[in-house]
Amino acid sequence: MPYLSFLLYVIVTSFTPGPNNIMAMVFANKYGLKKTIRFCLGVGAGFFVIMVLSSYFNLLLKNYIPKVESIMSILGAIYMVYLAVKIIASKEKGDDSNGNKKYGFVTGMLLQFINPKGILYGITAISTFILPYYTSNLSLLLFSILLAFVGFMSTICWSLFGAIFSRFLSKYRSPFNAIMALLLVYSAVTILME
Repeated sequence: MPYLSFLLYVIVTSFTPGPNNIMAMVFANKYGLKKTIRFCLGVGAGFFVIMVLSSYFNLLLKNYIPKVESIMSILGAIYMVYLAVKIIASKEKGDDSNGNKKYGFVTGMLLQFINPKGILYGITAISTFILPYYTSNLSLLLFSILLAFVGFMSTICWSLFGAIFSRFLSKYRSPFNAIMALLLVYSAVTILME
């Protein structure tokens, strides 16, 4: 296994802007790091499930990738645009007292099932780097845990950024939200263009 290529792919893909990371940063900025941890844990759990499914169903999915990819790309792009609109229209920090309940563990987990970046990442990482070299149940489980952990760490890092720069970001909330929304729209467009 080309470990360096695998690690570079995993780190770059996990830490670049995508729905998980952008939403984690926005939530941490809006609700604080402590309340955003539930969302990040949900992302990690959902990501783990996606990695396990990718491991065991990769050969089956390979036969249907053109169909699955186009459907997931369209659904994912629509969802990302929806998230972008929600970010632009979001209220000030104090205006949404129970809003974080909507963005907890379950939301983070379910987001993974319509996140084309995460699904395609799992399919690609597992089919390219893992299955040619490892096929035992234990190795597939361990790689799924590793990939889910890296995904969790990326959302935590983006959450930390949102929390650390909370004062700065609250001062410039509108431009910040506009930039984050544009990044989500960009992510949606690039997924549709691939």
